[in-house]
Amino acid sequence: MGSKEKVKKPFYKKWWVWLIAIIIIFAIGSPKEETEKASESVAPAETEAAETTNATEETTSTEAKTEEESEEAEVVEEEEVEVEEIPREHKAALQKAESYAQTMHMSKKAIYDQLVSEYGEQFPEEAAQYAMDNLEYDWKANALKKAESYAEDMAMSTSAVYDQLVSEYGEQFTPEEAQYAIDNLK
Repeated sequence: MGSKEKVKKPFYKKWWVWLIAIIIIFAIGSPKEETEKASESVAPAETEAAETTNATEETTSTEAKTEEESEEAEVVEEEEVEVEEIPREHKAALQKAESYAQTMHMSKKAIYDQLVSEYGEQFPEEAAQYAMDNLEYDWKANALKKAESYAEDMAMSTSAVYDQLVSEYGEQFTPEEAQYAIDNLK
């Protein structure tokens, strides 16, 4: 009975098991950069193959798209610059002008006068002019609404309404706008 029997070590105590475990841990825990570098080295070969098959079609469409995108980007950048450079007072004058046009149905000239008047809004002429240049409104519709108001509320004659609409002391609509209002007055 003096024979030596070899006792087997459990597998987790063997050196090669630990070596494999360390390699796996390093492989899993490797930084993303190494993984990205490895995928980048494979990607160019795949990309070159794809590019050579569709080179003519892709180049033409890509160039066209790139030119369109760069032009659109330039336009957007220019618009952003323009928007940022507008002084606060100019923006306020435009808002006030829109309010007068919508609620009081004033003419373009009357709104401008109200914006710059020392008894009105007291905006600088540059701010008022900016507002008038950027205010898009249907002035004929405003003239018609004013004409309806004069005809119904004040029982004015058609010629008196027209005179009030074009008067420099009245509404200051253009003759064309006033005539449109008279022609469409019910």
